Amino acid sequence: MLSRKSTTGLRRRRAAALASAGAALAGLIVAALPATASQAQDQSSCRPDGLYSTPGVDVPYCSVYDADGREKMGADHQRRVIGYFTGWRTGKDGTPAYLAPDIPWDKVTHLNYAFAHVGPDDRISVGADGPGNPATGMTWPEVPGAEMDPALPYQGHFNLLTKYKKLHPQVKTLISVGGWAETGGYIDENGKRVASGGFYKTATNADGSVNQGGIDTFADSAVAFVRRYGFNGVDIDYEYPTSMKDAGHPKDWALANARRGGLNQGYTALLKTLREKLDRAGAADGRHYLLSVAAPSSGYLLRGMETYQATKYLDYVNVMSYDLHGAWNEFVGPNAALYDDGKDAELAKWGVYGTAQYGGIGYLNGDWAYHYFRGALPPGRINLGLPYYTRGWKNVTGGTDGLWGTAKAASCPAGSGLTSCGDGAVGVDNIWNDKDDDGKESPAGSNPMWHAKNLEKGIAGDYLTRFGFPAGTRLTGSYTRHYDATLTAPWLWNAEKKVFLSTEDEQSVQAKARYVVDKGLGGTMIWELAGDYGWNAAKGQYEPGSTLTNALYDAFRAAPGYGARRATTDLPEKALDIDVALTDFPLGDSNYPITPKLRITNRTKATVPGGAEFRFDYGTSAPGNAKDQSGWGLKVIRSDHTAPNNIGGLKGDYHRVSVTLPAYQSIAPGATAVVDLTYYLPATTPSNWSVTFGGSTYALAGDLARGTTVVDPGGPAPTPTTTPTSTPTATPTATPTGGSCTAPSWDRASAYSGGATVSWKSRTWKAKWWTQGEEPGTTGEWGVWQDLGTCR
Repeated sequence: MLSRKSTTGLRRRRAAALASAGAALAGLIVAALPATASQAQDQSSCRPDGLYSTPGVDVPYCSVYDADGREKMGADHQRRVIGYFTGWRTGKDGTPAYLAPDIPWDKVTHLNYAFAHVGPDDRISVGADGPGNPATGMTWPEVPGAEMDPALPYQGHFNLLTKYKKLHPQVKTLISVGGWAETGGYIDENGKRVASGGFYKTATNADGSVNQGGIDTFADSAVAFVRRYGFNGVDIDYEYPTSMKDAGHPKDWALANARRGGLNQGYTALLKTLREKLDRAGAADGRHYLLSVAAPSSGYLLRGMETYQATKYLDYVNVMSYDLHGAWNEFVGPNAALYDDGKDAELAKWGVYGTAQYGGIGYLNGDWAYHYFRGALPPGRINLGLPYYTRGWKNVTGGTDGLWGTAKAASCPAGSGLTSCGDGAVGVDNIWNDKDDDGKESPAGSNPMWHAKNLEKGIAGDYLTRFGFPAGTRLTGSYTRHYDATLTAPWLWNAEKKVFLSTEDEQSVQAKARYVVDKGLGGTMIWELAGDYGWNAAKGQYEPGSTLTNALYDAFRAAPGYGARRATTDLPEKALDIDVALTDFPLGDSNYPITPKLRITNRTKATVPGGAEFRFDYGTSAPGNAKDQSGWGLKVIRSDHTAPNNIGGLKGDYHRVSVTLPAYQSIAPGATAVVDLTYYLPATTPSNWSVTFGGSTYALAGDLARGTTVVDPGGPAPTPTTTPTSTPTATPTATPTGGSCTAPSWDRASAYSGGATVSWKSRTWKAKWWTQGEEPGTTGEWGVWQDLGTCR
């Protein structure tokens, strides 16, 4: 589904009407699904670590999460198995159908219905109601198990999903909005893409500013939509809110490129607004509504998404750890490698392995993508994506059995927008192909895994005629399976045809499941369920089945609970209301090295003094060589990954950083201090912050960590939970004794060194360190001014 740059992403082939129906959500009803949590519970005790909570709303987290902040999915579901269920495999076009009865309901935990879109009116839509609408109107009377529930006011896939969810109440359903072809437009009833509506316009104005009005309209309609059709939440598949030029669907480039500078801000505002409106609806309905995204995994795309500031609004992230190599270019490699092997031809061409600042880190693999998001999230709020489809090339030269070879096309597909691309596999090696505007096949080597298994076994399945191949079609050459244990990647190599097809099978899926368990990830996400396989002994061929999904279930059913805590070291329980934000990122290709501004804003009532030490973690997706350009002495004081490369995986989660506010600088209440940062590969928003001054160490409220209490630094001192380093020592407060005001009066424009005394408002004050402009009596017990008593 989620192609990185090409027209060969799995196109949203629709068999029926999906035109916009903007205001058709009037008179909505809340689906009769019982709430599972009592409003009398302390809902905050169930909130996942780091998840934003809408102010003033008692969000019913305990309807979904337990007291440790882990999602409740059933006794035999310790990790998520999220399957995308697509609306277009209806069987009405003659190709094999994949309907709700085909879903392995007892093996999955969540289902994402793909796709709804954003209409020209900024509202969510699946098209006009009617018998041709697969979501709400189509029926399959000839299919056992696909009988409609007559009690529901709609038919189609939504009827069947609701019907089966009543039988399997542990399964949650989400409506997924967007996708490769419907981020900047939508597919109409004739299967044609309409360049109207979509996230680019709804979330971001033409000048790059946030379109809050469009966002509010969309979010309100999405809340009404999930209530009407009984969904448990919303999944946003926005491809892509990055500042990298020409990212996403080529037909969106004219619209998106003009807005590149503001897409990430619009994306963050979209998810914040949606989170808050879902939280308010959940409080009213007695159930917590989920919010997730399908997130890119490529370091190329993520470089233009700043620090993915929106993660705090999400219950979890579904990482699209696939489409890492494909026929959009000539570099032949795995669709979804778990690890780097130091030989990636694309990375080698661009000097990634040979550039010291990159730390030898290859960034086109699932492990790197996981560690990117791990910088901001607990492992349990991250799901590893698995592709149940292939990608492939023909006319491959070089490499080892095709791996890391090249296959450059003489010309690119019409409408691709590309001037150079790969020679994608076609014909029997590309049965899940896209079509261009003229109905021609787009070369991509895209196939369901059940077809790939037949190719591997030399079987020309009887279904080929349904994809337009003549009866009696024979396969040319042998498709030999190969497997690279370092990459955790299988592939098929046809030496006669020089065809390379990147695949997944039981061996790779079981290895990735072990990775999920060992690292504490929340689970897996599958694009798409219809690609899974099973053996039909009567026919002697592979067909749609649930072999790979069963393997995931078996690996997870007895696993321990996922990692619910973000920090790997103990942090203080008391927190200060200090905000930190990374801003002012250069755009696109100018964003290297990555050079944002770190803004520290003091929202407490006391001054943060010069000499205060801030510490934070950033993910090992970036090497441990971050620095500052502001003279603050930023240094990495601990690295969990110090190897010269990431072959076989990054070894740990974080680099811990220390940076000290200069002695001559303090941060008054409401003021902001700015540090110029530099780092060399993408990383999410730094987390696990602490600040130490006055002999005490605090967390920061903006981290949204479980178990912290926001305090005033002028109040009783908390017990330090980390050892302060390079911090000022507080001078004991003197007992006021009275006396004459002999010290000069405090002057706002004057600078005072440590030890200087002043008189102000009939009291004498002593500066603990350098200060200027900070009024005595306003900085609190732990601030710069020590109260020496009254004077006259």
